[in-house]
Amino acid sequence: MSAAEFSRPLNVRQVEGLTLRLTANETECAALAVRFELVRIDRLEAEVAFVREGRAVAASGNLSADIVQSCAVSAEDLAMAIRQPLLLRFVPAGSHRPDDNLELDANALDDIEYTGCEFDIGEAVAQSLALAIDPFATGPDAEKTRRAGLLGKSETGPFAALKGLIGNQ
Repeated sequence: MSAAEFSRPLNVRQVEGLTLRLTANETECAALAVRFELVRIDRLEAEVAFVREGRAVAASGNLSADIVQSCAVSAEDLAMAIRQPLLLRFVPAGSHRPDDNLELDANALDDIEYTGCEFDIGEAVAQSLALAIDPFATGPDAEKTRRAGLLGKSETGPFAALKGLIGNQ
């Protein structure tokens, strides 16, 4: 087991029919915000139901988070709400053999390997959050910032370099 910021280890033998509500505390939210390079995480919750399939465990539910991230252009704070379904499957290490010809659809489960008898649903939820964050999110001032940073046509056109040479003589 890893020492993840939002660790919730579960024993494979004890999850059949289990439904859990996971809530990150303030310390966990702060640590995950650092890990995912966010301004902050105000709330992270997930509700997950488990079904055993031999040594594999299917987990489905919903992820809900309120985060603040920086605009990719202006660096202003952006409050974002993430609501996303979770479809995961925990499988014993070494048993997952990806098929190169397999086409995945939106309803396919993400296979996550585990060793021994435990898997970490908290870490899986944290990784699902990371995948749901838009790294190119922009805010209302992004376009104004882009325009302010762009040079006019006379400074970037094909004769701009010649203009610079003439001015240096």
